[in-house]
Amino acid sequence: MLRVACVGAGYFSQFHFEGWQRIADTKLVGVTNRDRAKAEAAGLPVFDTLEAMLTEARPDILDVIVSPQGHADAIRLAINHPLKAIICQKPFCTSLQEAEEMTAHAEDAGIPLIIHENFRFQPWFRAIRQHISDGAIGRPLQATFRLRPGDGQGPDAYLERQPYFQQMERFLIHETGVHYIDTFRFLFGDPLAVYSDLRRVNPAIAGEDAGYVLFDHADGVRVVFDGNRNLDHAAENTRCTMGEGLFEGTDGTLTLLGDGSVWLRKFGEIDATRILPPDNSPNFGGDCTHNLQAHVVHALTQGEGFENTAREYLTVAAIEAAIYKSSQEQSKVEL
Repeated sequence: MLRVACVGAGYFSQFHFEGWQRIADTKLVGVTNRDRAKAEAAGLPVFDTLEAMLTEARPDILDVIVSPQGHADAIRLAINHPLKAIICQKPFCTSLQEAEEMTAHAEDAGIPLIIHENFRFQPWFRAIRQHISDGAIGRPLQATFRLRPGDGQGPDAYLERQPYFQQMERFLIHETGVHYIDTFRFLFGDPLAVYSDLRRVNPAIAGEDAGYVLFDHADGVRVVFDGNRNLDHAAENTRCTMGEGLFEGTDGTLTLLGDGSVWLRKFGEIDATRILPPDNSPNFGGDCTHNLQAHVVHALTQGEGFENTAREYLTVAAIEAAIYKSSQEQSKVEL
């Protein structure tokens, strides 16, 4: 039985707590948060400090669910304890330099550091990758994802759920776009170059909330990320998939709809075949938080490799930096 402790009890922590509780090989043994009342609401043993929780609860896994400003301090403290793994929420740290430092510290301590980049664990992206690998669309040529969560309009945007979003000087790409940087890597490998055009639509927030990013991948594959948090798409829950996607090749097209269903249309045909049904999970994003947690537990118990190690995730951070550089310089940036 793996003992799990969590630092952070904000909005998104509910998905972490619930996910861990459904994994038979784990037991939640503690939570700590600056606002003790929020920690107590989780119904878990509450500790006043992270140090006290690590010492007294003796977790095997520390789940870091705080904002980027708190990642480095939590990791520096955690690596002094005999943990089997640390999982840290994204976006990882406050800068590429800080992320590199924390990665090195964890490696020196011999503790696996996994970044909670969960979108690649959404069932539709797993299905899309499998069908691309199986040759369902032939040779991939291009892909487009239109991010349309519809939650970014007006002066009260994000205040009810994650109010710190309004103060982030880098928002669309740093907070949200990193999901798709990682997902496109998962589907097509590392990009070779990026070009971006970022802008702010809602004046109530500090950072950019809309923009286009063009990724050049190997073998001539081009991927377009078209994000605008002020706009929505056709879905009962616009936060299910956060948008819609097309994945096109020489023999056909895979289409991701806002309900989580995936459809395959062969080249030259009119009708499409459903290859993945709509998502009926009550949990966030096709239960991707639980899926990532289960992956980490499986890797630990079976001695297998991890996806999304911090070392691997530094590539995502470097691509993110290139996207902001491209938008600022209005030019393509080679990677």
